[in-house]
Formats: sequence, structure tokens, C-alpha cells
Amino acid sequence: MDSIRYPLATTTWDDAEYSALQSVIESGRFTMGPQVRAFEEEFAAAVGTKHAVMVNSGSSANLIAMAAAVLNPDIDLNPGDEVIVPAVSWATTYYPVHQLGLTLRFVDVDLDTLNIDPELAAAAITPRTKAILAVNLLGNPADLVGLAALAEQHGLVLLEDNCESLGAVLEGRQAGTFGLAGTYSSFFSHHISTMEGGLVTTDDEYTYQASVSLRAHGWTRELPADNLIHPKTGETFDDLFRFVLPGYNVRPLEMSGALGRHQLQKLPGLVAGRRDNAARFVEIFGGRSDVRIQRENGESSWFGFSFILEERLAGRRADVVKALAAAGIESRPIVAGNFVRNPVMQHLRSEVPASLPAADRIHVDGLFVGNHHYPIPAELDLLATMIDGV
Repeated sequence: MDSIRYPLATTTWDDAEYSALQSVIESGRFTMGPQVRAFEEEFAAAVGTKHAVMVNSGSSANLIAMAAAVLNPDIDLNPGDEVIVPAVSWATTYYPVHQLGLTLRFVDVDLDTLNIDPELAAAAITPRTKAILAVNLLGNPADLVGLAALAEQHGLVLLEDNCESLGAVLEGRQAGTFGLAGTYSSFFSHHISTMEGGLVTTDDEYTYQASVSLRAHGWTRELPADNLIHPKTGETFDDLFRFVLPGYNVRPLEMSGALGRHQLQKLPGLVAGRRDNAARFVEIFGGRSDVRIQRENGESSWFGFSFILEERLAGRRADVVKALAAAGIESRPIVAGNFVRNPVMQHLRSEVPASLPAADRIHVDGLFVGNHHYPIPAELDLLATMIDGV
């Protein structure tokens, strides 16, 4: 293979982003500052929440959101409690649950949407279950309305890992805004890119203030004088160095905030371009018997295009991947496949059902290719030709 003809991810930057980087360099302020704060305010407004807190990655956003929920004195979520999670997601959906002393209760996904099966989630609730961590996979909203109702019915906390699905909409509402908190990633391959980066969004004041404290050492420095975490004394010397929560250091760079402000302006166009490509993708592959494609729920922001191989292609993923690679088409598993098949599970506190048939199908016969913000008709035609030839 001489070159990549259909990559998994491409840049969305232009001169505006490089100028933003240079402006930060010239300012001399590199750790989080006014650009990060402005980006947070603009991001919250864009997705329709009261608050956004930027951190250094989507993985860190999951950690901070979960930690804020555990520490909240008004939320019944404590070490030893169970959190319902889908069996298909990325590693750092799960790790914070374990790292905070909670137990992962795995639930199978729907083979068409690739998201958590709400009926199985309902059936998995036990007296120890205190939260649901919903994941919107590959741009596609989960059944967030149903999951929110389920959480309310059983007194559970609902959190959303929306790291792959910025810009997705369900019933007129942005994915990531249906629960106590939502998390987002702005890594290179995602809908917007700030090099590395992530955000937590929330309408809840305690969750917001706790997230602000937790991302930077658990101190009170960035909190308002009248806050819900710990009162300030009014003595600046003391208030700059008072530690009140068991925090982390997951602060973002000022460069990332400046980049995010420009990327956010482009987001509607970036998502529109992806949705245009998706319409063509569904037209080409939606009626085939040898591949099952993701069924859109609401309005997906189409992070990528997934396949579950069926009939003549079932069990032949290695052949398909080889053929795609020979044609310069990059592919990868559907996120991390059935996560419980990973060796790291021996280290995680978890409850796993006897079988996860949909997740297993995805693990064995699932793959996805990239989507982009610009038209890719030739790439999609090439993809179809190569799959036909396997």
C-alpha cells in the first residue's frame, strides 16, 4: 500500500487555529486562563447547559464527572455501589468507575444502534445499583429519554459519556445534556480538535463547582467566594492554597482553549458535512445483506461508519480489513469491542452477565471506517468496491 486514500481522521484546522496558537504563545500564558474560560462559556451556550468545565481529555472528563457525583453530599453514590454501563465502549468510560471504588455492572447493547439496551438496563437494576453511565457511540444518541425516565423511576444518577457524539441531537436536545453531567472529547479524531482536551457539562451547581476544584488539585482557588464546596476566608494568601477535595491535576492548556473557540464556530458546518456523507453511506450500504450498519437514533453526528459483518462475510473480518488496507482504507474495531473480553478485566470490580451476545458479535465481526467534514463520495464508492470483492 503506497498511500492512505481513505483515512480514519483528518484535520479541521485552517489559518484561524494556527493564528490562535501564535496569539497564545505571544501572550506568555500557557496554562488555563482567559481563553479556556471563554471557551467553556461558549461551549456551554452551544450545547445548551449552564456550565462547562474544560480538562485535558475526554477520559479526564469522565473521571471528574464521576468523582463530582460521588463527592456530592446530596447524591447517594458511594464506594461499593453499582453503575450500569454498556458492554461496548472505550476503556476510560469504565476505569473511573473502578478507580472511585464503584462496581461496573455490564449490560449488553442493541445490535442496531450499538448503544446500551434500555430493557436490559432496567432488568439489571439491583438494590446496590445507584447510577447509569450511558454512552452515545460513534455519534449516535442512546435512548436518553428512556434512560432518563428509568433513572428517575429508580432514583439513579444518570451520566453521559458523549465523547464521540458532540453535535448529536435527540428530540431537539443535544446529546450529553440529559443527565447530571455529560462529557466530551476534543482529541484530534473527534468532531472538534484542541490537540488534547475534554469537557464536563452540567446544569447542577455543585457538580460544576466540584469539577472546577477537582481538575486542579481539589483546591478552592478558582471557586467563587460564596461556593457550595468550602467557604473562603477572604484572605487571598490562604484561599489560593486551601485543599478541600481529593482532586487531580487535569488542567487544559490555554492553547487548547483558544483552539476550541475557533473550532466551536465551525461545529455546525462540520456536523452538517458528516451528516451529508452519512446519507450517502446509508444509501450505499443500508440495503445489503452482508453488512449491518448502525441505525440512527435521533440525529447522529456520525463519528464514523460501522459494519457488523453478516452472512457471506461473517467470521471474515481479517479478510475485510486486509482488503481495505490494501486499497488504502484505514479501519479499526468498533471502539473496544466487547470490553469484558479484555485482560484488564481481572483488575476491575465488576458484575458481568452470563452472556453478551450483541457485544460478542461486535467484538468478532465489527469494524468501522472514518467519516469527515468534507464530501467523500469517491472514498465511499471505493469502500463498496473493496467489500464487494472480498
